[in-house]
Amino acid sequence: MKLEITKASDVQVKSVEWLWYPYIPYGKVTVLQGDAGDGKSTLILKLAAMLTRGEPMPFTDGEGAEPVNVIYQSTEDDADDTIVPRFIAAGGDTDRLLFINEKEQYLSFSDERLLEAIRQTKAKLIVLDPLSAYIGESTSINSANEVRRQFRPLIDIAKEQGCAIVIVHHMNKAIGQKALNRGVGSVDIVGAARSVLLVGRTDKERPDERILAQVKSNLAPTGNAILFSVDEGGIHWLEETARTADEVLGNVFAGVGRPDEQMQKAKEMLSALLAGTQPKPQSEVMRHLKEAGVSESTAKKAKALLGIRSVKQGVQWFWLLPEGKDEQNFVTDKDTKSCEDLPF
Repeated sequence: MKLEITKASDVQVKSVEWLWYPYIPYGKVTVLQGDAGDGKSTLILKLAAMLTRGEPMPFTDGEGAEPVNVIYQSTEDDADDTIVPRFIAAGGDTDRLLFINEKEQYLSFSDERLLEAIRQTKAKLIVLDPLSAYIGESTSINSANEVRRQFRPLIDIAKEQGCAIVIVHHMNKAIGQKALNRGVGSVDIVGAARSVLLVGRTDKERPDERILAQVKSNLAPTGNAILFSVDEGGIHWLEETARTADEVLGNVFAGVGRPDEQMQKAKEMLSALLAGTQPKPQSEVMRHLKEAGVSESTAKKAKALLGIRSVKQGVQWFWLLPEGKDEQNFVTDKDTKSCEDLPF
């Protein structure tokens, strides 16, 4: 093979485009993992439904974009009694949800039909559920070399077509390991993906509540975790939270390490600023924190750790410490069924 060398000066630099910043990039592969029954498929079908209607992704600014086509492949759920009914319940446009026929031959990451279908339909989201069914029958999921080889054509398809490919993946039973190591099979599965997301349960006392946390983010800062509920009516977005993937899994790793001086500073300032029973305007609180050199991400985490509540009067948001009681004229985050407009 002829040797070819490219100079950096000849490379045309471009920005990463996003289906949902910072969770799902276009032109890349994303892995969505979690335990069976925790809502992975329901979540991705909800996102697919929103995309086919051109709705903005959860907790993002803007008015959405043009509706797009979605290719959804699953060997675990049937289209007629599970996938399509859930998609309809989520409000999706059924003319834009597409399936590749696998009756005669199952698809794989390297199947030419996958690339052909994307070209024909111009689909912007492709879902493969689960990974074990599509990585290739002869592939050892525990072999790093084989996993990388199988991912290569899928990565090339995403890049060439500018689409987002999301692979749904199961977790192993190794409780106590870091979230990065909880996917079934080789760690190279996580290594090949540019973003890895985790869906988990939050509390036994709230069986309908779930959390989406970002395990890995190569292309942007790690996103906030997102609380949502799952019931017969589908998915309901609740709020953003500062919890990490390891905290979601209850790992001891989450509490290891030197105390964060910035975090301690943020917590002390918030406690002082919000002392008393009267809620304080969010904008005023954030201004004081910013002037003191506290970053927005640290402020978000400190707010969550202190259990600070968001309350609303008219169109303005206020913050209130948990023990505050003077809220007669305010609407709180617990009083609103849809919390998509909540501040962090």
